[in-house]
Amino acid sequence: MTRLETALAAIDRANAGDPDRPEGQPAARLYGERMSAELDRLFPDASEPLRIAARGQHIERWVLKRQEFPEGRAGYLAWRTALAQHHARRVGEIMEAAGYDTAEVDRAGRMIRKEGIKRDPEVQALEDVICFVFLKWYFAPFAPTQDPDKLERIVAKTARKMSAEGRARVLEEFDLPAPFAAAFRAD
Repeated sequence: MTRLETALAAIDRANAGDPDRPEGQPAARLYGERMSAELDRLFPDASEPLRIAARGQHIERWVLKRQEFPEGRAGYLAWRTALAQHHARRVGEIMEAAGYDTAEVDRAGRMIRKEGIKRDPEVQALEDVICFVFLKWYFAPFAPTQDPDKLERIVAKTARKMSAEGRARVLEEFDLPAPFAAAFRAD
């Protein structure tokens, strides 16, 4: 087994413990598999740290519960920051155990924490993959739970996080309603 295969298998084992099983299997593991599949499709020449960051981007997401943080936007942002730090730390531990050096571990951690989005091509690639996975598998069940105006803001925010190439590809691959499509056409 290569060190990449070792790391991905360890992430999958960690995510197998997710108690959330809306599709009959652990949600975090399924999400990681979807992230890897989209990364392979969109960025087939991705580096090993990017492949690991994509697979582990939500590792053990269930251990930090949203309700353990204050209500409101500040609490939400604190939760998201804590999650990113947790994900990066756990992925780093797995990478070290698989034989990756400090520079590779740090690289994956920066990607998971989204340090350098819009400036670092690999961090941006990870963000584009995250957005594709959201649109492909999670948007349809999520949309009806949101107020239409709020949903439009969420879609616009998703589009703003993506690269110009990613937004163009979304328009090619998804049949979006006009207000949502407009968000992906904007610069």
